[in-house]
Amino acid sequence: MRTGGSAPPHLTPILVAAALSLPGVSLCAAAKMSLVTETDAAGIRIGRDLAELVAPAAGVQLEVLATPNPAESVRRLRSGGDVKLATVPSDGEQAFLVRAARDDAAAGKSMPLLRVVVPLYSEEIYFIARADAPFAYLHEIKDAKINTGPPRSGTAETIGAVYRRMFGKPLAERQVSALPHEDALVKLVTDKSIDVVAVVAAQPAQLLANMTPEARQYVRLLKLDREHAASKAALKAYLPATVRAASYPALLAEDLPALAVRVYLVTLDFRDHATESGLIRLARSLCQNLANLQAKGDPKWQEVDLKLTPLADGLDYYQPTASELRACKLPPPRARPR
Repeated sequence: MRTGGSAPPHLTPILVAAALSLPGVSLCAAAKMSLVTETDAAGIRIGRDLAELVAPAAGVQLEVLATPNPAESVRRLRSGGDVKLATVPSDGEQAFLVRAARDDAAAGKSMPLLRVVVPLYSEEIYFIARADAPFAYLHEIKDAKINTGPPRSGTAETIGAVYRRMFGKPLAERQVSALPHEDALVKLVTDKSIDVVAVVAAQPAQLLANMTPEARQYVRLLKLDREHAASKAALKAYLPATVRAASYPALLAEDLPALAVRVYLVTLDFRDHATESGLIRLARSLCQNLANLQAKGDPKWQEVDLKLTPLADGLDYYQPTASELRACKLPPPRARPR
């Protein structure tokens, strides 16, 4: 029988933790994963909340990476490596989502299928017109020139899909402007070569929140008439929303009816044990920490209830995490500190 001497190197951390009675010490390295999200403020904040308030309890070291658009997020997710999660808009006609799922299916076993982990928060869809524009409602912009932002951006994809839903045809090339939002707003009110600037962003959107009261002389937000046929068509794929006057006191005297798009947390149909196990632990920790997220995290967590609502055609949930979330029993919500 061996006596005395040093402990084998691989046992040293375990013996030290046991001797010092440190229950919080992890005896194995955390699994490393990355989450990719668009470079908008809400996506980054939600990702950081997951990394700080959810991942540690799941034994996961989660890195949050920014991408220029949702299509790039999906590409990074499908390219392999540590990227296991992404946030992307969920609208039913969002071409890259359904196309990616169908392309994967056509490719057989060469690429895991795109899967949804959980619906997250919503992003409001804003249509900004000149203060003296001859229209006040969304359904009146059928012939307008609309700035949708850079091609392949999340805003461009969503606005193109909204327009098709409302008017039964794609935006004509002559109707599309692809300038950054700030440049488009200048042209909207100066040379008037643009009629509407479209923005998709979680409320409050910094671009609008930073406007001064003088902005009302130049621009206004268009309303959604939920009873109009074009609006009803859009509401088959998009969420009804309320743009709150409290979010934009310089622009609004009262709340404004609008559209919104849900953002999904997505993954691939991973079947390797390490990734599947890590994602299951993340889902379990998300359930256990939702109240904490709603109390301490971004206000958009107030919209998250972990219900696995029906998805667009061509998409499905990631079954290992879906089983975990369907069994989720949420603790009583915590009050957000003032």
